[in-house]
Amino acid sequence: MFRKNYFIFLLAIALFSTSTIAAFAQTAPARGKVELKKADGTLVPAADVVIDAYRTDIKGKLPSAKTNKNGEFSFAGLLPGGRYALAVSGPNIRADVFPGVKAGDEKVNITVVEGDGKRFTEEEARQIVSAPAPANQSGGELTAAQKKEQEELLKKNEAILAGNKKIENTNAIVKQSLIEGSKAFNEKNYDLAITKYDEGINADPDFEGTAPVLLNNKSTALINRAIDKYNAAVKGDPSGKAAALESVKKDLNESLAASNKSLQILKTATNTDANAQKAYAIEKNRAYQNTIDGYSRMLAMNLDASKGKEALAALEEFSAIETDATKKSKWQLILADALRQAGDAPNAVIAYRKVLETSPENPDALAGIGLSLFSVGASVVPENTAQMQEGLNYMQRFAEIAPETHPLKASVKDAVDYLKTKQLAPQKTTKSTKKKT
Repeated sequence: MFRKNYFIFLLAIALFSTSTIAAFAQTAPARGKVELKKADGTLVPAADVVIDAYRTDIKGKLPSAKTNKNGEFSFAGLLPGGRYALAVSGPNIRADVFPGVKAGDEKVNITVVEGDGKRFTEEEARQIVSAPAPANQSGGELTAAQKKEQEELLKKNEAILAGNKKIENTNAIVKQSLIEGSKAFNEKNYDLAITKYDEGINADPDFEGTAPVLLNNKSTALINRAIDKYNAAVKGDPSGKAAALESVKKDLNESLAASNKSLQILKTATNTDANAQKAYAIEKNRAYQNTIDGYSRMLAMNLDASKGKEALAALEEFSAIETDATKKSKWQLILADALRQAGDAPNAVIAYRKVLETSPENPDALAGIGLSLFSVGASVVPENTAQMQEGLNYMQRFAEIAPETHPLKASVKDAVDYLKTKQLAPQKTTKSTKKKT
């Protein structure tokens, strides 16, 4: 069996070399006849049948032979002691493999049946003979036990052929879905893109080599479609806004489901090849970014404020694998802002602190955590002045470094003015409020 891996696009090339044969080594031929058993049970000579001979005791291959008009074939130069398998194929017959042939066999009688004319690759032929071979077919009538064993081998051959055919068909579907889905995505036809990506996913939903790519692509398309729907709902007829927003929420939930499925597959991927591992890392990163993006959109659009803890859990996993500090801070800040906009101040504080761990002078994070701490402290009875004081300290630092055009400037000023009525004053006591030296 084989599968084409669209992550790494590598072809494994097997180079088989045979040992040098001494000039005076003794050899012997092998000859035989191929007959075609027709539907009515009659036997006729099978002409123009290609016979590939593979050495089975060691890796090696002889030049191919072809039957004459009487169905006869011959191989010269077989080494005594060697064991060979003959892979038979030809027009309108079913490919088959006959192992157990050796030098000196003069009456190798092979019977084939009608079929699709496929020719086995060397890999396929060797897979078939790796199963226990039937008794030597190099002459004489087969016993009942030998016939039964041969039938069992034929069934295994058919199973391998069917499996390989299925994989070939699957690869073709996946490849086409990636091409057509990406084309539709670039044209912003997200409905068609999602449909095409689903075709590829459904063809092989759990294969680590293709499913994560398709799932991540689908997740991105769903997010983009949700944004388009949301913008249309905001500008559209108010009477249809509620239904439109439900459709937006559905898209975002499906996006999260796709990215989560991608992560599940990638976390259990078993291919240890270095190139595959690099590809897995790329797709895992994409899946986490889509997850955070999906949660952030849902929170910022006020579609579901209950997703805070789930979102933070995804952010924690993403932060653990992302090595680029700038990218890490970007997504941490996106989620933190979304949590604050959704009114989830406690979880927003957690997310903002992650940003400030590596970017202590980030004005967006300073304003965000200041406003969130103020909100948390002012929401309880009695008010938590310690949290309000910490929030004031962050907001004061923000006021010192942020430009006047910053969108949170007015909100911070109002909060600071209120806190001053509570007899609170900024204190430069936290590490994050100190200027960099």
